[in-house]
Amino acid sequence: MRNKLAGLSILLALSVPASAQKRLKADINTETPEGQMLQQIGQEQDEAKKTALMEEFLSKHGSHGGALWVRGLIVPRYAKAGQHDKTIAAVDAILVADPADAEMAHQGLKATEAKSDPELVIAWAKKTKAAAAMAEKAPKPGDETEAENWTHAVDFAKQVEKYCEYSLYAQALKTQEPAAKIKLMDTVKELNPQSEYLPQLDESYFVAYRQANQNDKAAEVAIRMAAANRANEDTYLFLTSHYSAAKDAAKVAEYAQKTVDTIKDKPAPAGVDAAAWEKRRQSIMGIGLQVLGVSYSGQSKWAQADKTLREALPLIENPQMKAEALFHLGLANYRMGAASKDPSKLILEALKFNQQCAAIQSPFQGPAQKNISAIRSQYKMK
Repeated sequence: MRNKLAGLSILLALSVPASAQKRLKADINTETPEGQMLQQIGQEQDEAKKTALMEEFLSKHGSHGGALWVRGLIVPRYAKAGQHDKTIAAVDAILVADPADAEMAHQGLKATEAKSDPELVIAWAKKTKAAAAMAEKAPKPGDETEAENWTHAVDFAKQVEKYCEYSLYAQALKTQEPAAKIKLMDTVKELNPQSEYLPQLDESYFVAYRQANQNDKAAEVAIRMAAANRANEDTYLFLTSHYSAAKDAAKVAEYAQKTVDTIKDKPAPAGVDAAAWEKRRQSIMGIGLQVLGVSYSGQSKWAQADKTLREALPLIENPQMKAEALFHLGLANYRMGAASKDPSKLILEALKFNQQCAAIQSPFQGPAQKNISAIRSQYKMK
């Protein structure tokens, strides 16, 4: 005889959420081998045997109308057992029959997350988003009970859509390879250009672009972060270098100053060794101050250059940067001395800084030696 799972449907309904009731609508004939097997699955109490029966049914009767229900039952079992490939395959088959099954698509996406395969997460985030979007567009039924289920299904689909963005975001944070990381973040933007996760990804974008040597794109992100007051010392230091290459003295000074202001009193982040952090802090301070001081020198702001470069000098580790700082200190003190009524002290400082610069092999060594000779000649020094 034929029925719609008759009393068996009551037992099955307890095993699946309300959003999956449509999987129970297949007619079966309990006088056929397929119908008898479905009935046996519904009545089996032993969980291991139940799973084995479902797998046997799907292998023998995968195209039968009841296969959709069986797959809906077996997916959470596979997921709980950590059988991710089986979960994905079963969900794939469900989505072929019902592309709007957001609940099952969500299960498939979670299985791909467990595999930590960026390409797979991207593919399933898109597939799950599509399923959820279709579920949201389902027409509201006239029956009051069905309408209530429809409301829950639509609400769930909206949550699933947001979860797709989160899934990509979470995978991007733990992915190390720059190209894969960028692709994951780009997919968040593709799914929702207004995603709440995009601002949180700016720092990851910045780092990934730099690692991928895409410095123009890194600069775009850094500028956006700076405009939104979300930049850190690394971002400001990068922008300092970026605008230095562009020969924009005003921007160089602006971002060098922001680098210094950001790192000056910044405490060690949680979990970072205090001594290691202090060394890094001083190093970044030294670079920021050196660039700022050289920028002041280039603008003939001699007193500011002198003050800033003196502060930078003990913090600078790089010999080439130290040589440049010493050269500009010599220049600043010479210029201030030449304009002073009593130049002797400043000129002696200028001579000292040029001598220290000349002792370092760098592009500034030759000009510093010439300055030494010129100062001695002008001021009758031996």
